[in-house]
Amino acid sequence: MRLGGPIFDDYCDPETWIQALKRHGYRAAIWPLAADAGGHELEAYVEAAASADVVIAEVGAWSNPLSGNETERRDAIALCQRQLDLADKVGARCCVNIAGSRGEQWDGPHPDNLAQETFDMIVDTVREIIDAVKPSRAFYTLEPMPWIYPDSAESYLDLLRAIDRPQFAVHFDPVNLINSPARYYNNGTFICDFIDKLGPYIKSCHAKDTLLSGKLTVHLDEVRAGLGYLNYAVLLQRLDALDSDMPLIIEHLSSDDECVQAADYIGAVAKNIGVRL
Repeated sequence: MRLGGPIFDDYCDPETWIQALKRHGYRAAIWPLAADAGGHELEAYVEAAASADVVIAEVGAWSNPLSGNETERRDAIALCQRQLDLADKVGARCCVNIAGSRGEQWDGPHPDNLAQETFDMIVDTVREIIDAVKPSRAFYTLEPMPWIYPDSAESYLDLLRAIDRPQFAVHFDPVNLINSPARYYNNGTFICDFIDKLGPYIKSCHAKDTLLSGKLTVHLDEVRAGLGYLNYAVLLQRLDALDSDMPLIIEHLSSDDECVQAADYIGAVAKNIGVRL
């Protein structure tokens, strides 16, 4: 496996970017440049990553292709197309976005998010993104969410079948999928089931943690890796067996110190079970 995460260091060129990655012990990276960067600059970063044995895990396309605002929706689809094209150019394993939301909050809950109409909209949107770009290397993926499709292994399988595009694949974020006490307390089994069903399609993963509080009714909070209940031993074992180059990307932390603590925890678990990061 290959651990990666955000970089808070200042860097101005491929060399200082690679130095920052190495300082953190990262062998996977989030693509650092915008789609409008010059061709020579893109090539320089790609070559630097290859020379340093760093896998470009993902290119983000964070937006709401399901927005009820038509301008926002079209802009989001155009962004996803640009970012997927960028991912294909630089050899990233995937371009990742969430499906979106039917509400005003781009990543929030909404009464219509789990409707059949929304599922069909996701299918049409993903096809439109992939068909416009026609990527040959990178895959377009959807990060799972607790309140919109894909919200389970089953709904992800349904999307794979319905979208029916070879360049549509899977992004795995187990914490986002833990949306009930049952999944929380049995998350090791849940992780195994997800990987059993979708393993060959998984291109990248996110690393964080989840913590259930005693406040009624149900409160599940995202926390730093090591501060919650996620079964990292199972997660790392199963992902490593799946693909020795599988990226695991630390996310949603606000400081370098937090990233170091998360990486140290994940590294300690990996060492204990004999997995190389």
